[in-house]
Amino acid sequence: MRVSDLRFDENGLIPAVVQDAQSKEVLTLAYMNEESLQRSLSSKETWFYSRSRQELWHKGETSGHTQSIVDIRYDCDQDALVVLVQPKGPACHTGTFSCFNDSLLNENRKVESNDRFAILSQLEKLIAEREQLRPEGSYTTYLFKEGVDKILKKVGEEASEVIIAAKNRDRQELSWETADLLYHVLVLLQEQALPLDEVLSVLKERHTDPSEKE
Repeated sequence: MRVSDLRFDENGLIPAVVQDAQSKEVLTLAYMNEESLQRSLSSKETWFYSRSRQELWHKGETSGHTQSIVDIRYDCDQDALVVLVQPKGPACHTGTFSCFNDSLLNENRKVESNDRFAILSQLEKLIAEREQLRPEGSYTTYLFKEGVDKILKKVGEEASEVIIAAKNRDRQELSWETADLLYHVLVLLQEQALPLDEVLSVLKERHTDPSEKE
């Protein structure tokens, strides 16, 4: 597929949905023309076309909140893009992680899901936000500021606590310590820029591959 094969609209633009490559959170919706898309491909950072100013703009050029491109995908009609990125700061000009924060249904509505593992996705999203925004007083912020050695130490400590709880046959303690371990593993994955989806893919491959015995 060549850029020229994409279906740009009558104004020479194509919508680009920008998505966090790890948490899968939708960060913003912008537009690209052929030139900004070519610049994005060559620089591996997002460039867009401003419809109001009618000019190209490089995301993060003034704020430093650039977006490193992991992949750019096009839809079946070849008239829309999904840009998977690793953001180096807030995506929104208001300073929030994502531009999509408000609900038309209910501003105070809590997102509910029947998926019993939905909390992992929510936690992964929150950890990604903490890494980019670094709010003061946040324990997750503290871990990212201390760096990988501190995070690895906590993973080791929590793994030990899980072992002790299991040896003690303490159901409540085991639940708490396992939750702590999962949280710190998710922090580690974020620090290593490794999406949880890749880990789950490995589990899926092992489960479906008859050569792998669990």
